[in-house]
Amino acid sequence: AQHTAVKIAPCYAHPVIHVHDASRSVNVVSDLLDDDKKAEFAAANATRQESVRKQWEERQSRPLLSHERSMQNSQSFDWESQEISRPMFRGRHVLQGIPLAQLSPLIDWTMFFVAWELKGKFPDILDHPQQGAAATELFENATAMLERIVAGDLLRADAVYGFWPAWSEGEDVVLGLPNQRKTIAARFPMLRQQQVHPDDRPNKSLADLVAPKSSGRRDHIGLFNVAIHGAEKLAHEFEADKNDYDAIMVKALADRLAEACAEWLHRRARVDWSYELPGDFSKEDLLKERYRGIRPAFGYPACPDHSQKQLHFDLLKASEIGCELTGHMAMTPAASISGFYFGHPDAKYFGVGRIDRDQVEDYARRAGLEIAKAEKWLAPWLAYDAG
Repeated sequence: AQHTAVKIAPCYAHPVIHVHDASRSVNVVSDLLDDDKKAEFAAANATRQESVRKQWEERQSRPLLSHERSMQNSQSFDWESQEISRPMFRGRHVLQGIPLAQLSPLIDWTMFFVAWELKGKFPDILDHPQQGAAATELFENATAMLERIVAGDLLRADAVYGFWPAWSEGEDVVLGLPNQRKTIAARFPMLRQQQVHPDDRPNKSLADLVAPKSSGRRDHIGLFNVAIHGAEKLAHEFEADKNDYDAIMVKALADRLAEACAEWLHRRARVDWSYELPGDFSKEDLLKERYRGIRPAFGYPACPDHSQKQLHFDLLKASEIGCELTGHMAMTPAASISGFYFGHPDAKYFGVGRIDRDQVEDYARRAGLEIAKAEKWLAPWLAYDAG
């Protein structure tokens, strides 16, 4: 949304719209084609984008620390006494045909409604004075379709995950081979916050959450990939019958099942990592992330660069579960999720925010990228004009 408002919309005389999910484009196009709605919709969009541009300009004017200074203000831990859990196994583990009946109870219906531009917390949205009737009808249709999918195994859920010995070296997270810890299997460069904080908060990097090599502690991180197969084929069947509504419904449910699968797998991984017991958490606890550990993915605010995703896929051998990458690092099938598992007790989600040229140059060197290519991948987060 920010990139659209700041970089694209000012270059065109007509409305330029950003949607968070492809399924939402239908409603947008409908409004643009409606003579009674277009002007109001376009005006509201322009107002939002102008607000985004002003916020962006304000952020651009805020001072940043040098990369060197931000590293000195890193998130530090007493690694000598720090609790470090060890996983029950090392290497990768493949799960194919995960029962959909185990995943469907973990669906976050609030986010499902957001994809249909119905904003409100589930189940409260069903009683909303304006949106309640539409939300209730949509929910009934969705649950009926979900029951049909689960009963007929019309979609398939596959996953691969695993644990690798890991340590940090500066701003890099380094992975050893599962059975040969000292032999490097991969090196993932990480980024660090450079903004000046008004208090004593550290400038965080995901590398801070892994024991440094100098500590001598044996740490690990996890990697995962989940994929929901069959949504495109099923959607095409509905489209062939001129049933676009159910085609969109299938894709939206596949996205929710992928998120539910990621939640289900993360719970299993925490048990395998020996710091959680089965059944420790309720569905509400899971959806509100009331548990130890995080699972950031490439594209998340803490690691926004997608260019390193191929290495991640190679380690997991994600193709074995039918998950591939396009040339632009998009995952196929579309209902796929991949990421890291960080198990540090103090791990929290955060955003890197704006980064300056000195860090980009260092990151490009560590990532093995030309500076221009690194700037392209990191364009939305640059605190300078890369030209």
